[in-house]
Amino acid sequence: MLKPINTFKNTHQEHKLFKRRAIAILISISILSLLLLSRLIYLQVFQHKLYTTLARQNQLSLVPIEPNRGLIYDRNGVLLAENKPIFNLVITPDLVKNIDITIQQLGSFIKIDAEDLKQFNRQRRLHHRFEPVPIRLKLNEEEVAKFSLERYRFPGVAIQAQMIRFYPQGPSFAAIVGYMGRINEKELQSVDPVNYSASNFIGKTGVEKYYEAQLHGTVGYQQVETNVHGQIIRILKQTRPIAGRSITLTIDSNLQKLAQQALGSQKGAIVALDPRNGEVLAFVSNPSFDPNLFVSGIRQQDYELLQNEPGNPLYNRALRGSYHPGSTIKPFISTGALLENVVTPTFTIHDTGEFQINGKGRIYHNFRRHAYGDVNLLKALTVSSDIYFYNLSLRMGINRIYTSLKRFGFGSPTGIDLPDEGSGILPNPQWKEKSYNTPWYGGDTLNCGIGQGFLLVTPIQLASAVSALAEWGDRWKPHVVLSWRKNDGIVDFTKPQHLESINLPPDILSFIRTAMQHVVNAPGGTAERFFPGVPYTLAGKTGTAQVYSLKNDERYNTKTVAAKLRDNSLFIAFAPVEKPSIALAIVIQNSVTPAPQIARKLLDYYLIPASPIPTITSQQALPVIGPEKKSDNIDESKKPLNSSNIRDESISPKMDFEDDETDEDSYDDSDIKKTDSGQDEQPKLDKFNKNPANPVSAETKPNKNNNAEDSLEMDDNNSLAE
Repeated sequence: MLKPINTFKNTHQEHKLFKRRAIAILISISILSLLLLSRLIYLQVFQHKLYTTLARQNQLSLVPIEPNRGLIYDRNGVLLAENKPIFNLVITPDLVKNIDITIQQLGSFIKIDAEDLKQFNRQRRLHHRFEPVPIRLKLNEEEVAKFSLERYRFPGVAIQAQMIRFYPQGPSFAAIVGYMGRINEKELQSVDPVNYSASNFIGKTGVEKYYEAQLHGTVGYQQVETNVHGQIIRILKQTRPIAGRSITLTIDSNLQKLAQQALGSQKGAIVALDPRNGEVLAFVSNPSFDPNLFVSGIRQQDYELLQNEPGNPLYNRALRGSYHPGSTIKPFISTGALLENVVTPTFTIHDTGEFQINGKGRIYHNFRRHAYGDVNLLKALTVSSDIYFYNLSLRMGINRIYTSLKRFGFGSPTGIDLPDEGSGILPNPQWKEKSYNTPWYGGDTLNCGIGQGFLLVTPIQLASAVSALAEWGDRWKPHVVLSWRKNDGIVDFTKPQHLESINLPPDILSFIRTAMQHVVNAPGGTAERFFPGVPYTLAGKTGTAQVYSLKNDERYNTKTVAAKLRDNSLFIAFAPVEKPSIALAIVIQNSVTPAPQIARKLLDYYLIPASPIPTITSQQALPVIGPEKKSDNIDESKKPLNSSNIRDESISPKMDFEDDETDEDSYDDSDIKKTDSGQDEQPKLDKFNKNPANPVSAETKPNKNNNAEDSLEMDDNNSLAE
């Protein structure tokens, strides 16, 4: 008989095995459950903020808001720079699968040319993938409507409203206001990238660049809900941007426009300052350009046209142009000669129209080869005798000339609140040795003594220097900002910055001021013919700078000389003499219109009050109004040096006027090698010149073939005994 099955099983052992297995499984499940629970706790508690943010980014986005840029006004409230709304087509690369195909499809109904693609690709490199990049600016209404109908086909593409800069006054203010343009990689590295996350434009030149931080403002943000195509459904939260501060400039827009019109088609620069505080009243560089061309990114062909245009309108002559000052430098050299007792006001020479160093070698002439007879310092400044200043410059020596001009700020930037100011060149033996590895010669000193050779100045330097004469040695830093307007409406006025005064005795300054008055109102004065019947007191100095050298037997003829070889015309002035309110510096390259003629227009506008024009019938005659007679009396403490010994009737020069004589000054020598100050745009050696406009350049080194008899070895002070 068979045994029951149970007799073959060890049930006790099986229970024990099952129990061990159940415990092992339970432990494993418990451990895994603990691990899972720990992970859940970590994710839900410790990483809650992270994953909440990541989840929200599927439907929420943070969009930067560009701040409104500050406006720019002139001192009379005329708007010079404003913001206008435009519509741009933008692409967010992170939301577009194939950008090339998308752009191709967009081009079927919106014009996108090669220049737009070039700018788009350049801007893509400067932005994150999640930031919108403009592909086309300034859409018109028809293009906006077409895209709105097709928008569903283009996820990641949108129309973005933006404020863009506009300059309503056009070219007249380009030299001072400047312009904005697309931001580049170098510029983006110099600013806060967060603050410029919504901006594609930045100030490039002028006030727009110098005061970029104040004009730009602070970026704002919007937290928005978007759909799967990246389109905004609603705005959840907003931090408003802070608009930039608005600026009121010191510029008088009417004076600025008048100066620009007076120059016409001539190349040149005009700077007008208020000598009492350094405010810039006019700042003109001619020819100019329309700054609106650059705002949205100028096209390559337009930029090439501007670069190749005659006169180089992109070059800021008022700020960076380096010119020979000609005879306008003589008053400043004369202050040093009087201070160092090199000459006295009564020191007289006999001007025969010719001069030689040590009585031998090259013969130097007066401008137009005039002879003035007996000449003292007053007459030399009035008629602009080069022969007198050849003598004076050798007696002073280059080191004392250097000190005299340095005192008035020549050779250094004025510090005006505009970017990229030039410094000109104030030469001395050390500078020439370093630049050319050649010694200093007596002929170099003669050149500097009449404002030629290596000596170069900028128009803003000339205006600042003549302002110091107007204010009896007080100097103010030139500035273009009159006031700032904050967002709360509060106006902060700019405080003028007083510079170190020029410590010259009042009698020396009085003498120079008197001599400059003689230039414009005494018989024989080089500017006397431009100011007949002037109803205000005026002090000035003319200057003419040659741009090429005449041969020894060659005469300058304005009727036959080529336009590009015409002399440069300069004029500095301040008025009224008793209480100056305006100081001028005018430089005209290859001039047709003399600089004093333009100065008369500007001074008349600024100093003569406007009066209502009466209605005149055909039977009425125009009233004749004579000039107001004003006394030239000077305070007792500021009398001219030995003025009692100076006779005005001795000023008239001995000269024979030629039929073609139209120049206002009489100075400079046809045999002295001149630097081509007319070629300020690109410093290179002109084929007619031996001295370069930019002597630092290796290609522009001067002719070193100096004859032994034309050179003069100088002592440590580079001066000659009387």
